[in-house]
Amino acid sequence: MSLHDIKDAFLSIISTLKFIDIIDVAILAYVIYILLKLIRETRAGQLVKGIVLLVAGYFISEFLNLNTVSYLLKQILDNGLIAMIILFQPELRRVLEKAGRTKFGVRMFGIGQSADEAEQMWEPAIEAICDSCVELSASLTGALIVVERQVRLGEQIETGTILNATPSKEVFGNIFYPKTPLHDGAVIIRDGVILAAACFLPKPQKDEQINKRLGSRHRAAIGMSENSDAIVIVVSEETGQISVAMNGVLTRDYTREKLKNLLDSEIYDQKSELSIPGKDLFSSHSERRKKD
Repeated sequence: MSLHDIKDAFLSIISTLKFIDIIDVAILAYVIYILLKLIRETRAGQLVKGIVLLVAGYFISEFLNLNTVSYLLKQILDNGLIAMIILFQPELRRVLEKAGRTKFGVRMFGIGQSADEAEQMWEPAIEAICDSCVELSASLTGALIVVERQVRLGEQIETGTILNATPSKEVFGNIFYPKTPLHDGAVIIRDGVILAAACFLPKPQKDEQINKRLGSRHRAAIGMSENSDAIVIVVSEETGQISVAMNGVLTRDYTREKLKNLLDSEIYDQKSELSIPGKDLFSSHSERRKKD
């Protein structure tokens, strides 16, 4: 194909281009951008490079009239969609989970709670979590507490021991005491209740890139926060430092007040936004406290 033919083809496309076609291309470009951003710096990124090389090899073989090579690459690319679904299954799963956690997805398929119901359910639990973390920190007792939100953690709960216990300093102290059977693992809290203890959490996706000084609890916290929207609280048994992992990011040096403010804002604000359809939207917990 000569440059003149390419020019004629380009002008032909431009002359028939409609506004809806521009929107179509823009949406496709945005989806591709999101996918590339998602798989960047993961093992899937290496697979993308391999696919790009296959596509480049196909065009080169077509240009050089390498019929056998061209035929083989064409067959591979024709079945590439199924292969991509299989190869990128973890990444596709994370995309769908993130889509389901958006406000639109939850309001469309889920029924939430009123702000008053959320406060009644979570206020004693938040107080118990904060008090327990301070005491565990002072005694250098390691702890790992997972606060479940919209993404259900059934897979992790199945690995632990079901408790259905009311949160309190005494319960947390007994669970995480080093010589007890349940101390090695995570506590998962659902709807303000300690649902299970001694639960195993997933490893982080970029384990090799995490600071080597962080122990197994901190790594498990990061891994859990990458795979869900949970709030994961860690108490270091070496330094007593309180840390929180959310969305794959670990923040440290929490005091009781700072931890309580975080839990209040994350739990109450979310529950308020997910109110039952037909009811008025509720103000956040902090705003209601100010009014009181």
